[in-house]
Amino acid sequence: MAYDSHARNIDYLRISVTDRCNLRCLYCMPEEGVAWKPHEAMLSLEEIARVVRIAAGEGFKRIRLTGGEPLVRRGIVNLVRDIIATPGIESVAMTTNGILLPEMAASLQAAGLSRVNISLDTLDPAQFTQITRWGAIEDVYAGINSALETGFNPVKINAVVVRSLHQDLLAFARLSLDRPLHVRFIEYMPVGESCGGEGLGWTEADTIPNEELISLIDAQATAAGLGPLIALNASEKPTGWGPARYYHFAGAQGTVGFISALSRHFCEECNRLRLTAEGQLRPCLFSDLEYDLRGALHNGTDEAVRAVLREALSSKPDEHHHQVGTERLMSQIGG
Repeated sequence: MAYDSHARNIDYLRISVTDRCNLRCLYCMPEEGVAWKPHEAMLSLEEIARVVRIAAGEGFKRIRLTGGEPLVRRGIVNLVRDIIATPGIESVAMTTNGILLPEMAASLQAAGLSRVNISLDTLDPAQFTQITRWGAIEDVYAGINSALETGFNPVKINAVVVRSLHQDLLAFARLSLDRPLHVRFIEYMPVGESCGGEGLGWTEADTIPNEELISLIDAQATAAGLGPLIALNASEKPTGWGPARYYHFAGAQGTVGFISALSRHFCEECNRLRLTAEGQLRPCLFSDLEYDLRGALHNGTDEAVRAVLREALSSKPDEHHHQVGTERLMSQIGG
């Protein structure tokens, strides 16, 4: 088992397979996109599989593939197949915008992908196009439907809540009523250029603390005759490795979760490292501290790669200390 210097068991590796995306979400990247890294600067699929093999030997058991948009990476189905076949790896999940799922869901499941998180920040078609700059919400709905029809379980919907967007929170929560969808509200985080630069321009006022969010939804749901959200215990939560607190409406097929990275941070329970698409290992999302795993892969033995993993583990901070802003955009770190 892998432990950091604060005695936390770190067994979860989030791997960004690309910095590219087929959308341009306001809080994630500028409209013209980021300056793409050349192909030779990115980790190859074989190198990613090697990292997973070495990490598994160190005690990592769970892998999540992210981006950018991971489904735009050629060979992603084969990568899933290679990762799940790695001794010691128990599960492989993916975070995606869902647009390419209708054509890929069956192949991904056959390769061994266990579940998907689908990013969706509004249910209003016009606002969706505004946030993503050119996307069509119908494409995401098709992706959600294909994930359910293919049998992924659980299927989670990740919604970043931004006060100035005035999202219909109850409409999101209602998605959990009639289908086994697990809606998760994520506090808007100060990462990358969204912090006063391009995009929405993060401010503390735009972050709705989870406790306020729960109260808002409870009030709206009660007024609509649904009743308040009911807290779930640990055994009732949907499968996953994240820090969300889960609730449900009486009789609902799905759940409603809340991820409070700022207002009620969960750093003491952090169980992850992040690997960027070009091979930099990040101990903390909110810190720009990185370790060059790509160099070890290119120039060293497996033991050299292990040494970088162990160094990153030993350098994980106790918490993010409310740092505001990072040098990299979320798409470059891995969502």
